[in-house]
Amino acid sequence: MNLSKLGLEKRVVEMDKKKRLTVVLILTGVYMAAEVLGGILTHSLALLADAGHMLTDVAGLAISLFAITVAERPADSKRTFGYYRAEILASFVNSAILILISFFILVEAYDRIRNPTEIKGPAMLIVAAVGLIVNFAGIFILRPASDSSINMKGAYFEVLSDLLTSVGVTVAAVVIWFTGWNWVDALLSAAIGLFILPRTWVLLKESVGVLLEGTPLGIDIEQVRKTMLSISGVEDIHDLHIWSLTSGVHALSAHITISHQMPFQSVLAKSREKLISEHRIAHVTLQPELADFKEDLTNF
Repeated sequence: MNLSKLGLEKRVVEMDKKKRLTVVLILTGVYMAAEVLGGILTHSLALLADAGHMLTDVAGLAISLFAITVAERPADSKRTFGYYRAEILASFVNSAILILISFFILVEAYDRIRNPTEIKGPAMLIVAAVGLIVNFAGIFILRPASDSSINMKGAYFEVLSDLLTSVGVTVAAVVIWFTGWNWVDALLSAAIGLFILPRTWVLLKESVGVLLEGTPLGIDIEQVRKTMLSISGVEDIHDLHIWSLTSGVHALSAHITISHQMPFQSVLAKSREKLISEHRIAHVTLQPELADFKEDLTNF
Protein backbone atom coordinates (compact mmCIF):
# COMPACT_ATOMS: atom_id res chain seq x y z
CA MET A 1 0.00 0.00 0.00
CA ASN A 2 1.66 3.26 -1.11
CA LEU A 3 0.81 6.75 0.09
CA SER A 4 -0.60 7.90 -3.26
CA LYS A 5 -3.14 5.06 -3.33
CA LEU A 6 -3.90 5.59 0.33
CA GLY A 7 -4.39 9.29 -0.35
CA LEU A 8 -6.92 8.58 -3.12
CA GLU A 9 -8.93 6.23 -0.88
CA LYS A 10 -8.80 8.75 1.93
CA ARG A 11 -10.05 11.62 -0.26
CA VAL A 12 -13.19 9.65 -1.14
CA VAL A 13 -13.89 9.12 2.56
CA GLU A 14 -13.12 12.76 3.37
CA MET A 15 -15.80 13.96 0.93
CA ASP A 16 -18.44 12.16 2.97
CA LYS A 17 -16.99 13.54 6.21
CA LYS A 18 -17.10 17.10 4.85
CA LYS A 19 -20.77 16.81 3.92
CA ARG A 20 -21.68 15.47 7.37
CA LEU A 21 -19.64 18.11 9.18
CA THR A 22 -21.10 20.93 7.07
CA VAL A 23 -24.70 19.98 7.84
CA VAL A 24 -24.02 19.61 11.57
CA LEU A 25 -22.05 22.87 11.62
CA ILE A 26 -25.01 24.80 10.17
CA LEU A 27 -27.51 23.19 12.57
CA THR A 28 -25.27 23.78 15.58
CA GLY A 29 -24.47 27.38 14.64
CA VAL A 30 -28.13 28.35 14.23
CA TYR A 31 -29.16 26.72 17.49
CA MET A 32 -26.20 28.23 19.37
CA ALA A 33 -27.40 31.72 18.43
CA ALA A 34 -30.93 30.83 19.58
CA GLU A 35 -29.58 29.42 22.85
CA VAL A 36 -27.58 32.56 23.63
CA LEU A 37 -30.70 34.66 23.08
CA GLY A 38 -32.77 32.25 25.16
CA GLY A 39 -30.22 32.24 27.98
CA ILE A 40 -30.21 36.04 28.14
CA LEU A 41 -34.00 36.33 28.08
CA THR A 42 -34.59 33.57 30.66
CA HIS A 43 -31.56 34.44 32.88
CA SER A 44 -30.49 30.78 32.66
CA LEU A 45 -26.78 30.11 33.22
CA ALA A 46 -27.34 26.50 32.17
CA LEU A 47 -28.52 27.66 28.73
CA LEU A 48 -25.61 30.08 28.45
CA ALA A 49 -23.20 27.37 29.62
CA ASP A 50 -24.59 25.01 27.01
CA ALA A 51 -24.33 27.81 24.44
CA GLY A 52 -20.68 28.24 25.43
CA HIS A 53 -20.21 24.53 24.94
CA MET A 54 -21.91 24.76 21.57
CA LEU A 55 -19.66 27.67 20.65
CA THR A 56 -16.71 25.32 21.04
CA ASP A 57 -18.64 22.82 18.93
CA VAL A 58 -19.08 25.40 16.17
CA ALA A 59 -15.38 26.30 16.38
CA GLY A 60 -14.39 22.64 16.60
CA LEU A 61 -16.56 21.59 13.67
CA ALA A 62 -15.25 24.50 11.61
CA ILE A 63 -11.66 23.56 12.49
CA SER A 64 -12.37 19.90 11.68
CA LEU A 65 -13.85 20.87 8.32
CA PHE A 66 -10.87 23.10 7.58
CA ALA A 67 -8.46 20.34 8.64
CA ILE A 68 -10.05 17.82 6.28
CA THR A 69 -9.79 20.33 3.43
CA VAL A 70 -6.12 20.99 4.20
CA ALA A 71 -5.37 17.27 4.60
CA GLU A 72 -6.61 16.68 1.05
CA ARG A 73 -3.68 18.63 -0.34
CA PRO A 74 -1.13 16.30 -1.97
CA ALA A 75 2.40 15.78 -0.67
CA ASP A 76 5.04 18.18 -1.95
CA SER A 77 8.75 18.87 -1.51
CA LYS A 78 8.13 20.68 1.79
CA ARG A 79 5.51 18.26 3.19
CA THR A 80 6.69 14.88 1.92
CA PHE A 81 4.07 13.00 3.98
CA GLY A 82 1.33 15.39 2.87
CA TYR A 83 -0.92 17.30 5.27
CA TYR A 84 -2.40 14.41 7.24
CA ARG A 85 -1.38 15.98 10.56
CA ALA A 86 -3.78 18.91 10.03
CA GLU A 87 -6.68 16.95 11.55
CA ILE A 88 -4.59 16.03 14.59
CA LEU A 89 -3.74 19.69 15.15
CA ALA A 90 -7.45 20.48 14.83
CA SER A 91 -8.30 17.86 17.44
CA PHE A 92 -5.65 19.26 19.80
CA VAL A 93 -6.90 22.85 19.48
CA ASN A 94 -10.49 21.69 19.84
CA SER A 95 -9.74 19.77 23.05
CA ALA A 96 -7.75 22.64 24.57
CA ILE A 97 -10.60 25.10 23.94
CA LEU A 98 -13.15 22.73 25.48
CA ILE A 99 -11.08 22.39 28.64
CA LEU A 100 -10.83 26.17 29.03
CA ILE A 101 -14.58 26.57 28.51
CA SER A 102 -15.24 23.87 31.12
CA PHE A 103 -13.26 25.76 33.75
CA PHE A 104 -15.07 28.98 32.86
CA ILE A 105 -18.45 27.27 33.30
CA LEU A 106 -17.41 25.94 36.73
CA VAL A 107 -16.36 29.41 37.91
CA GLU A 108 -19.61 30.97 36.71
CA ALA A 109 -21.67 28.19 38.31
CA TYR A 110 -19.96 28.80 41.66
CA ASP A 111 -20.74 32.51 41.41
CA ARG A 112 -24.38 31.80 40.49
CA ILE A 113 -24.79 29.48 43.50
CA ARG A 114 -23.58 32.29 45.77
CA ASN A 115 -25.78 34.86 44.00
CA PRO A 116 -28.99 33.13 42.78
CA THR A 117 -30.93 34.59 39.86
CA GLU A 118 -34.60 34.04 39.02
CA ILE A 119 -34.98 31.70 36.04
CA LYS A 120 -37.90 31.68 33.56
CA GLY A 121 -38.60 27.95 33.44
CA PRO A 122 -41.18 27.71 30.59
CA ALA A 123 -39.07 29.67 28.10
CA MET A 124 -35.96 27.78 29.18
CA LEU A 125 -37.80 24.50 28.52
CA ILE A 126 -38.73 25.52 24.98
CA VAL A 127 -35.14 26.42 24.09
CA ALA A 128 -33.80 23.21 25.68
CA ALA A 129 -36.34 21.07 23.79
CA VAL A 130 -35.21 22.55 20.46
CA GLY A 131 -31.63 21.73 21.49
CA LEU A 132 -32.57 18.08 21.97
CA ILE A 133 -33.89 17.90 18.42
CA VAL A 134 -30.80 19.59 16.94
CA ASN A 135 -28.38 17.37 18.87
CA PHE A 136 -30.24 14.17 18.00
CA ALA A 137 -29.95 15.18 14.34
CA GLY A 138 -26.21 15.85 14.77
CA ILE A 139 -25.63 12.47 16.41
CA PHE A 140 -27.52 10.72 13.62
CA ILE A 141 -25.42 12.46 10.96
CA LEU A 142 -21.96 12.06 12.55
CA ARG A 143 -22.18 8.61 14.14
CA PRO A 144 -21.50 6.58 10.95
CA ALA A 145 -18.18 8.44 10.47
CA SER A 146 -17.16 8.72 14.15
CA ASP A 147 -14.74 5.77 14.05
CA SER A 148 -12.95 6.86 10.88
CA SER A 149 -10.57 9.37 12.49
CA ILE A 150 -9.66 11.11 15.74
CA ASN A 151 -10.92 14.33 14.16
CA MET A 152 -14.41 12.93 13.49
CA LYS A 153 -14.40 11.19 16.86
CA GLY A 154 -13.79 14.55 18.52
CA ALA A 155 -16.65 16.17 16.59
CA TYR A 156 -18.96 13.28 17.46
CA PHE A 157 -18.08 13.43 21.17
CA GLU A 158 -18.81 17.14 21.21
CA VAL A 159 -22.28 16.69 19.75
CA LEU A 160 -22.88 13.69 22.04
CA SER A 161 -21.95 15.71 25.10
CA ASP A 162 -24.23 18.48 23.86
CA LEU A 163 -27.07 15.99 23.60
CA LEU A 164 -26.56 14.87 27.18
CA THR A 165 -26.33 18.43 28.47
CA SER A 166 -29.49 19.32 26.54
CA VAL A 167 -31.25 16.48 28.35
CA GLY A 168 -30.00 17.89 31.63
CA VAL A 169 -31.07 21.44 30.76
CA THR A 170 -34.52 20.17 29.78
CA VAL A 171 -34.93 18.35 33.09
CA ALA A 172 -33.66 21.40 34.98
CA ALA A 173 -36.15 23.64 33.18
CA VAL A 174 -39.03 21.37 34.20
CA VAL A 175 -37.84 21.31 37.83
CA ILE A 176 -37.43 25.10 37.94
CA TRP A 177 -40.82 25.66 36.32
CA PHE A 178 -42.70 23.53 38.83
CA THR A 179 -40.65 24.06 42.01
CA GLY A 180 -38.96 27.42 41.65
CA TRP A 181 -35.61 25.91 42.68
CA ASN A 182 -33.39 28.31 40.73
CA TRP A 183 -30.22 26.82 42.24
CA VAL A 184 -30.77 23.74 40.02
CA ASP A 185 -29.65 25.86 37.05
CA ALA A 186 -26.24 26.58 38.62
CA LEU A 187 -25.87 22.99 39.80
CA LEU A 188 -26.53 21.67 36.30
CA SER A 189 -24.03 24.15 34.84
CA ALA A 190 -21.33 22.78 37.14
CA ALA A 191 -22.31 19.23 36.14
CA ILE A 192 -21.94 20.18 32.46
CA GLY A 193 -18.43 21.49 33.10
CA LEU A 194 -17.43 18.38 35.05
CA PHE A 195 -18.89 16.12 32.37
CA ILE A 196 -16.91 17.77 29.57
CA LEU A 197 -13.50 17.67 31.29
CA PRO A 198 -12.61 13.93 31.50
CA ARG A 199 -13.78 13.03 27.98
CA THR A 200 -11.96 16.00 26.51
CA TRP A 201 -8.81 15.18 28.48
CA VAL A 202 -8.71 11.70 26.92
CA LEU A 203 -9.04 13.19 23.43
CA LEU A 204 -6.34 15.75 24.20
CA LYS A 205 -3.91 13.03 25.35
CA GLU A 206 -4.60 11.02 22.21
CA SER A 207 -3.88 14.06 20.03
CA VAL A 208 -0.66 14.84 21.91
CA GLY A 209 0.39 11.20 21.56
CA VAL A 210 0.13 11.41 17.78
CA LEU A 211 1.92 14.78 17.65
CA LEU A 212 4.75 13.34 19.78
CA GLU A 213 4.91 10.35 17.39
CA GLY A 214 4.17 7.84 20.12
CA THR A 215 3.30 4.23 19.33
CA PRO A 216 -0.29 4.22 18.00
CA LEU A 217 -3.07 2.98 20.25
CA GLY A 218 -3.92 -0.64 19.49
CA ILE A 219 -0.45 -1.53 18.21
CA ASP A 220 1.87 -3.61 20.40
CA ILE A 221 5.40 -2.81 19.28
CA GLU A 222 6.78 -6.01 20.80
CA GLN A 223 4.22 -8.07 18.92
CA VAL A 224 5.26 -6.30 15.71
CA ARG A 225 8.88 -7.19 16.51
CA LYS A 226 7.91 -10.85 17.01
CA THR A 227 6.06 -10.86 13.69
CA MET A 228 9.14 -9.60 11.88
CA LEU A 229 11.50 -12.01 13.66
CA SER A 230 9.24 -14.92 12.68
CA ILE A 231 10.06 -14.37 9.01
CA SER A 232 12.63 -16.79 7.61
CA GLY A 233 16.00 -15.10 7.12
CA VAL A 234 15.45 -12.31 9.68
CA GLU A 235 18.06 -12.52 12.44
CA ASP A 236 17.50 -9.25 14.28
CA ILE A 237 15.42 -6.06 14.37
CA HIS A 238 16.67 -2.75 15.75
CA ASP A 239 15.87 0.95 15.53
CA LEU A 240 12.20 0.00 15.28
CA HIS A 241 9.85 3.00 15.22
CA ILE A 242 6.07 3.05 14.72
CA TRP A 243 4.01 6.24 14.63
CA SER A 244 0.81 7.69 13.16
CA LEU A 245 0.67 10.17 10.32
CA THR A 246 -2.98 10.72 11.21
CA SER A 247 -5.85 8.60 12.55
CA GLY A 248 -5.65 5.08 11.14
CA VAL A 249 -2.60 5.81 8.96
CA HIS A 250 0.45 4.27 10.63
CA ALA A 251 4.07 4.26 9.51
CA LEU A 252 7.02 2.05 10.46
CA SER A 253 10.76 2.25 10.00
CA ALA A 254 13.34 -0.29 11.15
CA HIS A 255 16.77 -1.80 10.51
CA ILE A 256 16.46 -5.48 9.70
CA THR A 257 19.41 -7.89 9.91
CA ILE A 258 19.20 -10.59 7.23
CA SER A 259 21.01 -13.90 7.01
CA HIS A 260 23.73 -14.23 4.33
CA GLN A 261 21.93 -17.26 2.88
CA MET A 262 18.69 -15.37 2.15
CA PRO A 263 18.03 -12.96 -0.73
CA PHE A 264 17.18 -9.71 0.99
CA GLN A 265 14.58 -8.71 -1.65
CA SER A 266 12.31 -11.64 -0.78
CA VAL A 267 12.78 -11.10 2.97
CA LEU A 268 11.88 -7.43 2.65
CA ALA A 269 8.85 -8.22 0.50
CA LYS A 270 7.60 -10.80 3.01
CA SER A 271 8.19 -8.42 5.93
CA ARG A 272 6.29 -5.64 4.23
CA GLU A 273 3.41 -7.97 3.36
CA LYS A 274 3.03 -9.24 6.94
CA LEU A 275 3.25 -5.78 8.47
CA ILE A 276 0.50 -4.48 6.21
CA SER A 277 -1.82 -7.48 6.53
CA GLU A 278 -1.35 -8.30 10.23
CA HIS A 279 -0.73 -4.89 11.77
CA ARG A 280 -2.27 -2.49 9.23
CA ILE A 281 0.94 -0.49 8.80
CA ALA A 282 0.30 1.74 5.78
CA HIS A 283 3.85 2.99 5.15
CA VAL A 284 6.80 0.64 5.71
CA THR A 285 10.47 1.60 5.44
CA LEU A 286 13.05 -1.14 6.10
CA GLN A 287 16.83 -0.88 5.94
CA PRO A 288 18.36 -4.33 5.25
CA GLU A 289 21.70 -5.20 6.85
CA LEU A 290 23.86 -8.31 6.83
CA ALA A 291 24.71 -10.02 10.10
CA ASP A 292 28.31 -8.73 10.12
CA PHE A 293 27.31 -5.13 9.33
CA LYS A 294 28.55 -2.63 11.94
CA GLU A 295 26.91 0.79 11.96
CA ASP A 296 29.29 3.66 12.62
CA LEU A 297 27.71 5.92 15.24
CA THR A 298 30.84 7.87 16.14
CA ASN A 299 29.57 10.99 14.41
CA PHE A 300 26.34 11.13 16.42
